[in-house]
Amino acid sequence: MAIIITDECINCGACEPECPNTAIYEGADDWRYKDGTKLRGKIVLPSGEEVDADAPFTPISDDVYYIVPGKCTECKGFHDEPQCAAVCPVDCCVPDDNYVESEETLLNRQAFLHGDE
Repeated sequence: MAIIITDECINCGACEPECPNTAIYEGADDWRYKDGTKLRGKIVLPSGEEVDADAPFTPISDDVYYIVPGKCTECKGFHDEPQCAAVCPVDCCVPDDNYVESEETLLNRQAFLHGDE
């Protein structure tokens, strides 16, 4: 499953640089699929939806840091545990029950975002 940042976040920013997928953004900041990935231009997501990887998307939160579920892999393919949760001083990076996914799905997302790097 993806990780979510709860409203207990103190906006310290420790999690953001730790994300290998650039899936973490500061509250109110737009996000893009191209950020920190190999994705550029028109792409077809694993869900079948076509989007522009360069286009900005509306922030998921205006108040605290947030994680884009479609870019989160729980650090699978990079680390043994989610790095955001490992560095969070207030333990507000927790599993998101709305995005329960298998390890295979997470690894496939990592390959989609980064290719065979």
